[in-house]
Amino acid sequence: MNTTEIFLIAMAVIFAVPWLIWRVARTDYWAPLVVVQIVTGILLGPGVLGQAWPEAYRFVFNPAVIQSLNGIAWWAVMLFVMIAGIELDLRQAWAHRRESGITAGLALGTPLLLGCLAAALLLGHAGWMGSDARPWQFVMGVGMACAVTALPILILLMEKLDVLRQPLGQRILRYASLDDIAIWGVLALILMDWQRVGKQVTFIAAFVVLSWAFRHLMRRLAERDRWAVSLIWLAVCAFGADWSGLHYMVGAFLAGVVMDAEWFDQEKLDLLRHHVLLVLMPVFFLSTGLRTEWAVGGVAVFAVAALLLVASVSGKLLGVHLAGRVLKWPAGEASIIGWLLQTKALIMIIFANILLDKHVITSNTFTALLLMAVASTMLTVPMVEPALRRVRCEGAAWWNKT
Repeated sequence: MNTTEIFLIAMAVIFAVPWLIWRVARTDYWAPLVVVQIVTGILLGPGVLGQAWPEAYRFVFNPAVIQSLNGIAWWAVMLFVMIAGIELDLRQAWAHRRESGITAGLALGTPLLLGCLAAALLLGHAGWMGSDARPWQFVMGVGMACAVTALPILILLMEKLDVLRQPLGQRILRYASLDDIAIWGVLALILMDWQRVGKQVTFIAAFVVLSWAFRHLMRRLAERDRWAVSLIWLAVCAFGADWSGLHYMVGAFLAGVVMDAEWFDQEKLDLLRHHVLLVLMPVFFLSTGLRTEWAVGGVAVFAVAALLLVASVSGKLLGVHLAGRVLKWPAGEASIIGWLLQTKALIMIIFANILLDKHVITSNTFTALLLMAVASTMLTVPMVEPALRRVRCEGAAWWNKT
């Protein structure tokens, strides 16, 4: 078979296998389709399919096919990260800055601290820190991975739980938005390359100037033209960030942050996010799965994944409960908010991909982080849905609090 035919076989597998698992096993309650796609990507990777059926793995996922899939995956994740940036609403966070600042700070800081402690434990063992990383970069990178909240997946889960358009859902979005800004800021710090600092300063300066011109232009355009111009802007920002040594995904996020959601029809923006998840992101999940390895042994990887999961979930819940104490929230509210904010999934996987690309972490650490992200996301709906049902039945007064 030629490369085109094998590529199409790979695409059929990428879309068919997770969809069949999701539909036949009816996993939607504890594992939405996006989670099944991530798990399927791991199963189709070298650590599982590559070990169980190496001939089939090498035939379908040969270097030429992988190169083609990577191109689709790069564009898919850039679009997804840009949309996440657009959906940040910092004006609402500023309007409720005391509550948002306290909650976001504790919800980020506590799992960050616990994640850094877990990473510090790994420093004493070979096979976890990347070849180009300094210890502080590794510790901070793993700590931030434990503190991440996956804003786009959080939106999908809150839609599923019928919370998104409620006052509680809007509050949670404010907290997650502030944490997202902090996470990408810390990532930029971790990726600072002092040998290329001139390029990075040039990129930042150019980005500030061009952002002002871009915003001025977008306000003057009709909405149909804004969609096209935003894609050009995405490519330019991603190129500039990657050229400077940061990472193209950092550029994609910055491209979205400087755009106002009001420039676009909200229903169309939601549809774009859903379509990117449906049409393009499964390729990214597969390309992510192809990077998983178990070189230090499966037991060790699962043990580290469990350690990071405990640090992540307990840290997020503890931080939000501390915020609830300070802000005098009623009983039950902090638990719901904490479980929703601990959702990892895509943003943490994207974050971990960048750390792997820059050799801050090894493939073993990447695999452990990927397993942690999947587990944390699968916990969300089973933990939150019964609590929400009780709240709605009891008619709690804080449910409509803005």
